[in-house]
Amino acid sequence: MPEKQQYMVDFTLPAEFSPEFTALIPAQRTEVNRLMAADKIASYSLSLDSGKLWAIVNAESELEVLIMINNLPLSRFMESKIALLTFHNAVTKIQTAFSLN
Repeated sequence: MPEKQQYMVDFTLPAEFSPEFTALIPAQRTEVNRLMAADKIASYSLSLDSGKLWAIVNAESELEVLIMINNLPLSRFMESKIALLTFHNAVTKIQTAFSLN
């Protein structure tokens, strides 16, 4: 079984959001949250100022990434570029559970 790798997906948003695009935003968020819970998407960032959306994706191949992003509701409205990452460092904050006892 191939080893999981990380890919950066760089999406370019449309210049203007059509009513169809806007109507699909909740479905996009639901699918992204599902993929994050399944550890398929490690991070997801949006910059409306620059018209960009970025995602770090955990996958075994670029084909798996392509299939994943093509299943996102908004992907048909955006251009995307995929790059295999050599590494991706991130800070993970661990929250301790408080006991009320």
